[in-house]
Amino acid sequence: MLLEDAGAAGEAADRMDPEPGGRDSRPFSCAHCVAACYEHGGPHPHPGGGPHQLPHCPRLLRSRGSHQHHWPAALQRGPALVQRHHTILELSKGDVPLVAGCYRAGARKATSRLVARRDRASGYCHRPPRSTSLMSQGLSPNLQHLETSATIAISQEAKRRRAAGEDVIDLGAGEPDFPTPSIPADAGVRAIREGKTHYPANEGILELRAAAAKHLSLLSGGRPVNADHVVISNGSKQSLFNVCFSLFGPGDVVAIPAPAWVSYPQIVHLTRARPVLVPGDPEWSLKVGVRDLERVVPGAQGLILCSPCNPTGGVYTHAEIKAIAQWAVERKVWVITDEIYRRIHYGPGPAPSFLDLPDELLERVVVIYGVSKAYAMTGWRIGIALAPGKIAKAMAALQSHTTTGANHPAQFAAAAALGDERVEQDVMRMVAEFRKRRDLVVGRFRRDLPGVEFVDPLGAFYFFFRVDSLGGSSGTEFCTRLITESGVALVPGSAFGDDRYVRLSYAAATGDIERALEKIVGFAKKLGD
Repeated sequence: MLLEDAGAAGEAADRMDPEPGGRDSRPFSCAHCVAACYEHGGPHPHPGGGPHQLPHCPRLLRSRGSHQHHWPAALQRGPALVQRHHTILELSKGDVPLVAGCYRAGARKATSRLVARRDRASGYCHRPPRSTSLMSQGLSPNLQHLETSATIAISQEAKRRRAAGEDVIDLGAGEPDFPTPSIPADAGVRAIREGKTHYPANEGILELRAAAAKHLSLLSGGRPVNADHVVISNGSKQSLFNVCFSLFGPGDVVAIPAPAWVSYPQIVHLTRARPVLVPGDPEWSLKVGVRDLERVVPGAQGLILCSPCNPTGGVYTHAEIKAIAQWAVERKVWVITDEIYRRIHYGPGPAPSFLDLPDELLERVVVIYGVSKAYAMTGWRIGIALAPGKIAKAMAALQSHTTTGANHPAQFAAAAALGDERVEQDVMRMVAEFRKRRDLVVGRFRRDLPGVEFVDPLGAFYFFFRVDSLGGSSGTEFCTRLITESGVALVPGSAFGDDRYVRLSYAAATGDIERALEKIVGFAKKLGD
């Protein structure tokens, strides 16, 4: 039976927390790092809330030992800034250093570990975002890394400018512009009128769990899916929160292929585990493979993978997914596969999934799904998790002390979306429209900006393009100037772990996309002159 109890959910694993100063602890000058940091704005977050990023320092990356520095007073912008040091730790025999950003707040050590690969032209060594002295603000240290979602911040900024009378085209939002199909909408209204407004079953109503199990089964060729292993929550973000809190804790390491959706590292931080960004290969649609994971995070306890990917639109093939699943089984790594965009796929059928694999490869896999993206139901807030039995029970128990289940009427709407075959026609029409918009964006870039690199989007509704070739611009600078000078809102790559890039969402009206492209092309050409 699919996803039966894997047992040993709380197995102890090797911790990746070696002490600095081992092997070769020769110190060296911080001049390169300080100069680079000053050039990129010092130790403060970029506008928009994304993590600050530091260019590769060759001397830093070649060090095998310990490298420490404290920011000069001139670079400390504000009394709340906590002093930091960087320690370079080598995790394995390969030349794969780990930049461990630690916040000097008493003896408290930060829990984030951000990785840079020297043998790829990634261009950036990612550091943790700024942490202010939260204790002096009366806030819990649990929130020491927490930042507002950059994607939400961009949309709010676009709305603010519109309210002030500016003409702003918002291509930053990650939600469909289509209305919810009438069948699920009517089902939700009917549930309210029938009085289904009391507390729901904590793990989700049976109607929705059964519909979700059948739906996921059909997407993967009719394989059996156990409805008892399905847990319903208030959006897939809460599903991710529930599973991370059920699986990870202090000292655990969770690998996240980068670029990555903004909330993955934040959720992992909240569990007191350490998120490790594993840079994707630019020649491979910014995806990662087993060799990348093995070299960068050989002792990880978890992996969060998104396919189709937000923000790149890249899609992992069946063979790539199978290889990662086999690695996870061998290494006893929990895989959380975020498949919220699975139906928005521009190849044949739904995108490849872990659920296409044999049962023996799914013992440590949790699938995250939902109705927000493909069914245009973002505001209904329904998320779906399919997990091994013990993990599903743990997630439901956790949820019983947080939200006491998901919105009751919305669950009936979601059950209608997944269970009524007529809704599939609406989904197919929306995906066809997304495909046309994708072709419009890709065609315009290829024609008018042939020197700009981008990831070929095979799924989701995002276009991820590189801007550092445009007059040395960073993604943050590009987006800040673009909204100010041209009235187009995009999301800088700093929000996703790589500020050389910018994300454009084509989940907008075609007319707005065409107007925005005209402005983006003109602005990019001006930067490149």
